[in-house]
Formats: sequence, C-alpha cells, structure tokens
Amino acid sequence: MPENLTWMAGLVLGGGLTLVGLVISFAVWRAKGAASGLRGVAWSLLPLAAALIGLVNAVWQFVASVLGILAGLLFNPAVWAGVVLAGVAVVLYVVSGVMRARGAGTRPRDKAPRAAGEATPPGATGAKDTRGRVEAPPKKSGNTDDLSDLGDIEELLRKRGIE
Repeated sequence: MPENLTWMAGLVLGGGLTLVGLVISFAVWRAKGAASGLRGVAWSLLPLAAALIGLVNAVWQFVASVLGILAGLLFNPAVWAGVVLAGVAVVLYVVSGVMRARGAGTRPRDKAPRAAGEATPPGATGAKDTRGRVEAPPKKSGNTDDLSDLGDIEELLRKRGIE
C-alpha cells in the first residue's frame, strides 16, 4: 500500500470491510437470532464510518510508523545489547532476592568486618548496641503456660458483654 492512503482508497477499504461484516452478520442473524445479528451489523458499520470520517488514512499512517520503528529496533545491534543488559539486571535482582530470603550472602549488621587499622568506635567496649531493637518481655518464673496472659483479654471481653 502507498505511504499516503487517499480518501477514496479508504472509502473502498471501509466499504469492503463493511460488506464482509454484513454478510457475516446475516449468517449470525439466521443462526443465533436477531440480537446477535444486530450486534454484528453495528460492528460491521464501523469501518465504513471510519472511512467517511477520514480515520482510515490516519490509522494506516500510525500502523506504518509503528511497524517502521519496530523494524528499525529489530535490526539494530545496540538495541539487542540493551535488551541483554536489561535481562541480566532482572536476573541479578531476582537472584539477590532469593538469596536474601534464604539468608545466604548476608551478614549481620553488628558483625561487619573492620579494616585492619580501624579503631573500635567509642562506647563499643564489648557491649552490644541496642538502639532500635525491641527486647523480648521478661519471662515469668514458675510453671505458668503461655495461655496465662489471656486473663486480661477475657476481662476486656466481659466488660464489652462478649462471652
């Protein structure tokens, strides 16, 4: 097809597609009934409407431009190098996520290796840094089980009238 599709060629194309659609719609009308046939007629009239409005030429130029861009990308080695690099980046990201989930390749923060000449930071005389950490509540002595703390919850439920 030429680069610039003329208005008349668009009208012929739209008319031809509408005619084919109407024939198919007639067959659908006979097989499935009027509702399906009318829906087919509605869809069949759209190509002719697009041709009369002048959209066929615009659609043709858009499709030709997109195909030209894709063809230029397909045969460009720099583009393929970029695709390979993007694939490598995705694979590395996924592998690092799996490694972190399994705990492989990670090191605890307080056990980070120090350089040979680096001095111990002030205040770190063997005591662990507890900033930002939440300690577990102290355990009760005796033979209390874990369900003994539910008394407070039961009391709240009784106050609300839930038993």
